Amino acid sequence: MTKISKASETESVQSSRRDFFRKSAAFSVSAMAAASVMAPVKIDAKELKGDPAILEEQPWATKLGYPVTHNLYGQPSPYEHHVTRRNTKLLSSGNYYASIAMCPIQDLEGIITPNGLFFSRCHGGVAEIDPNEHRLMIHGLVEKPIVLTMDELKRYPSVSRIHFIECPANGGPEWRGPQFPALQFAKGMMSCAEWTGVYVKDIIKDLGLKPNARWMLAEGGDSSHMGRTVPIDKVLDDAMIVWAQNGEALRPEQGYPIRLLVPGWEGNLCVKWLARLEFASEPWYAKEETAKYTALKKSGKAIQHFYANEVNSVITSPCPEKPWTHLKKGDIVEIEGLAWSGMGTIEGVDISFDGGKNWVEASLKGLVLPKAWTRFSYIYKYEGKPLLLSSRARDDAGHIQPTVKHERDVMGVESVYHRNGIFTWEVTAKGEVNNVQVLS
Repeated sequence: MTKISKASETESVQSSRRDFFRKSAAFSVSAMAAASVMAPVKIDAKELKGDPAILEEQPWATKLGYPVTHNLYGQPSPYEHHVTRRNTKLLSSGNYYASIAMCPIQDLEGIITPNGLFFSRCHGGVAEIDPNEHRLMIHGLVEKPIVLTMDELKRYPSVSRIHFIECPANGGPEWRGPQFPALQFAKGMMSCAEWTGVYVKDIIKDLGLKPNARWMLAEGGDSSHMGRTVPIDKVLDDAMIVWAQNGEALRPEQGYPIRLLVPGWEGNLCVKWLARLEFASEPWYAKEETAKYTALKKSGKAIQHFYANEVNSVITSPCPEKPWTHLKKGDIVEIEGLAWSGMGTIEGVDISFDGGKNWVEASLKGLVLPKAWTRFSYIYKYEGKPLLLSSRARDDAGHIQPTVKHERDVMGVESVYHRNGIFTWEVTAKGEVNNVQVLS
């Protein structure tokens, strides 16, 4: 038995449009959607009677729009005003300086998050830094310590890579049970972007790394001086110092003028407003890797120095913000979602309609890249019956999402980090969507 817990032109032109539809006996429109799953739809002209959206010339078609010089920096349509980052006091330490702004993943398309919607996590507010006065110091166990201006840093050969960043507490409030009746708050501590910068290893080639260097401290130049330790193997693999995001300079809330990017690993390792890299033989045990960002097990002991975000997935449509209440029985609808892994590339995603008893394979769509969001899709004939809708991802390193029960058996319910148990939506017979957990 499954156990769940719920948490205008002239008047003559307009007359011509009306006359055209009135005199037309009938016409058909071929609508191709979801790889030809929908048949041609016949629309009788009588059905259009009284619909001003098609019978009348619309106001925007009868006058000039604003000139191209109106917005020197492009802005979203005002009709998309609901698509914003959002906050909750539950995840704020009494104010919004040490807090997080959630990404509206339910409203995004593809795998690239617009810069203005990218989730933001700060420990001391957003620093506003003059790049002309900012410096990056690299020292410790290197042969040639150096201080770089931003211009000097950008002389190194640049690379661009698409990677997600995820806070390890993404979904953390869900450990004891469903908390948020919204996808944005349940899983919005992540985003994905194209990053441009230089590999740390390319700078190290010039400076020379001493043989006993095993760890790197990254420290931010903001008021919190956020510091995290990164093992040298990761540093010399794919760690980057980035100055651009999705083709433009980093936004202040993303660490302008530079931040560290540690692909696939905890978002807090991607230190913003980067000011210092120091190399040493031992880890630093900084505040953010002792007092925070450790995982408390059932035994009372905490796991430390585990970094990669595990394989994960979530269905983004339907969700509480995007229910199926408008559907009729027999409608064809696309189930869509996101999968990601900090340990490799998404290899496949399965979908269950009964809370994990049976699974069908979804299709991966668009780009499939390592340590990046991957879109998945499944075409479904809506039947108007209750569902327990789950997704389960696997990566090319052999990892697969665990059940919530298995995850709790290993970790208990006290840890708020690295939660990647299978996520489930309850879809009611009316098409409403609720956040639930399948516990058995």
